[in-house]
Amino acid sequence: MKYKAVIFDLDGVICHTDRYHYQAWKQVADDLGIYFDEEINNRLRGVSRMESFEIILENYYGSMSQEEKTFYAEKKNEVYKELLKHMSPKDLSQEVKETLAALRLKGLKLAIGSSSKNAGFILERLGLSGYFDAISDGNNITYSKPDPEVFLKAAQFLSEAPIDCLVVEDAKAGLEAAKAGNMDCGAIGDGKTCNIATYQLDRFSDLLEIVEG
Repeated sequence: MKYKAVIFDLDGVICHTDRYHYQAWKQVADDLGIYFDEEINNRLRGVSRMESFEIILENYYGSMSQEEKTFYAEKKNEVYKELLKHMSPKDLSQEVKETLAALRLKGLKLAIGSSSKNAGFILERLGLSGYFDAISDGNNITYSKPDPEVFLKAAQFLSEAPIDCLVVEDAKAGLEAAKAGNMDCGAIGDGKTCNIATYQLDRFSDLLEIVEG
């Protein structure tokens, strides 16, 4: 194998919860009278919750204390978690499921590298609780992507060198984080337009050829 491990971003790669993020942030923005649309929402991809709220506040005409910011960010998360309850193993595509199983059969270690603090909950809803060899997420990092910390910690949890890990991402910030961590990366979805990745994935299953070199 060309790599010893594959580290996946969660949202937009393993599953898709963009609509839930958008609905939750939209509710908070509407409560505050802030203009918010899907274009602004796209800027939040791969960004931490508090940093996302700072982007939304660019359209807020007023002042807000740190305590208020924390309150509204937590409010968004509560709305988001309620929406996530609609998720189930049916939201995990057959292609993703089969590809993960095939990668494991090849002897590769699998990990999640996500800025989300809800990664564990989402994996549970998908029926993937305990499936990955390591989870590095918003609960154990100090810096969000494009800082490489989340991926470097995933590699550390796997006991593998960064150079032996392949990152799979759909967001520019995540691809930049992988590169900053000296890791090869595969871009899928919108990430393919960034021209940053080592590989371009038209399909999730393309990983099977990539890892064999």
